Amino acid sequence: MSTLAKCRPWLSADVENNHSWIHYISDNAIDDIDRALQKAKSTSKPLLELTPDDFPLSGAGLEEIQAAYASTQHGWGFCLLKGFPVERYSVEDIKTLYWGLGLHAGVARTQNKTSDIMTSVKDTGGQYKVKGGRGYNTNAGLDFHVDFCDVVSLLCIHPAKAGGTSLITSSLAIHDELKRTRPDLEAALHKPFFFSLQGAGADDEPNIYPCPLYGEAQGYPAFRTNRKNIAAAQEYFEEVPRLAADQVEVLDWLDEALRDPKFCFSMNIEKGDMQLLNNYTVVHSRTDFEDYEDDARKRHLLRLWMTIPGSQPLPDSWRDAFKDTRAGAVRGGNRGKCIESDFLDYERRQAHYHGMHNIFSDYR
Repeated sequence: MSTLAKCRPWLSADVENNHSWIHYISDNAIDDIDRALQKAKSTSKPLLELTPDDFPLSGAGLEEIQAAYASTQHGWGFCLLKGFPVERYSVEDIKTLYWGLGLHAGVARTQNKTSDIMTSVKDTGGQYKVKGGRGYNTNAGLDFHVDFCDVVSLLCIHPAKAGGTSLITSSLAIHDELKRTRPDLEAALHKPFFFSLQGAGADDEPNIYPCPLYGEAQGYPAFRTNRKNIAAAQEYFEEVPRLAADQVEVLDWLDEALRDPKFCFSMNIEKGDMQLLNNYTVVHSRTDFEDYEDDARKRHLLRLWMTIPGSQPLPDSWRDAFKDTRAGAVRGGNRGKCIESDFLDYERRQAHYHGMHNIFSDYR
């Protein structure tokens, strides 16, 4: 991996004044994607059995999708790809289209206790800050956090009636600010923080994992936080070491800094938008939202957690969390309780297709 391919810190004003992070999908790419969708549908295969050849992209479609994912690994560390004509398709067709694009980007990760490969970010009456709670099935505003993958991808089918604004902050800029203003807290970032998996781990792995909030590997910085899951580990697992005073203080400092308008950029994800975020250099959240009464108009986004061949190396101290820290490795995700042979076959096949390390190849 080139040492030049790195993300840079940014402030919200930088993002506001320079829209190079916004990409518009071309008509040629849309035509290419639509042809690929029709081919995939004609196979009648379930998602996990589809191969890149079953969703054949060439030319503009392949170039623009791969460029969007690659853009998350340098510069801003995120992009917004606009213009998917989601109104043309049924929800099931959109899922096939979205999955098919992912086949050309890397290897998707399972996301929850039921080992779902794609989740609907939609209020279904879930609760957020409870034991085992997750945010994607509620209308709640969320703590700033990162997900268990190289790149988190969201495709908007319907935005909310009001609210649901995406909030993003450069963790690199936050780290620079902490070193400048609170150097006494720098050491706390390197201590192990225990995170709860919220019941989404495999049966043969612990329900908690240790991971420092910050580290570097081969010159690549990486940042990770999710205060809700750190708090859950403290509350529900007696064996977890209690947080030291400086760890609590740095979490409190982060709570303020991550949402500070100097650092935090507010982004509206509109119908047909795909947002891609680098989970090691960008921290994200969202505001709470109000939905339409009509179920067909309720806020609905699809989410993929992706590992990609162009990803950065991770600190060795993150191995318990991600299982593999090599650049371009299949890693992370919530294995959940329901992984079966079809996912393992998909995982191996995709890793081989993209030339990625796959520590899960012997997983049973």
